[in-house]
Amino acid sequence: MLHFEDFLPGQRFEYLPRRMETAEIIAFASEFDPQPMHMDEEAGKKSILGGLAASGWHTSSIAMRMMIDAFLGSSTSQGSPGIEFMDWKKPVIAGDTLSGFSLVLETRALRSKPGIGVVRFRNEILNQTGETVAVSECPIMFRMREAG
Repeated sequence: MLHFEDFLPGQRFEYLPRRMETAEIIAFASEFDPQPMHMDEEAGKKSILGGLAASGWHTSSIAMRMMIDAFLGSSTSQGSPGIEFMDWKKPVIAGDTLSGFSLVLETRALRSKPGIGVVRFRNEILNQTGETVAVSECPIMFRMREAG
């Protein structure tokens, strides 16, 4: 298990690749963001996005899953107090393969919650050509190791 003390500024956690399938994009959009460019290939092609595009919220959800698989799932994470920012830089089109990483920016112990530290991350999602499609920064709280 990764504890607060295991995170060091500059440390990078790589994400495993994930292909964005048409059916998955439409299913997510149907439930959470039913705009035409997320629901219909022709509407997507006619939009400024250039094809059936994943909702930015879908891309962010995929990023969260990638973080879980890369390191959060095997950590003492206590959740996050929020997202500092989230930018969707380029459309994620059906057939794109996403990958990326989380980079530790800084760490600090919480005085208000003994035994808990905060790690601030920069998270980047890239497409198959290496273009950045989404960026976010967020703090995540982790338990510290118990002394002794």
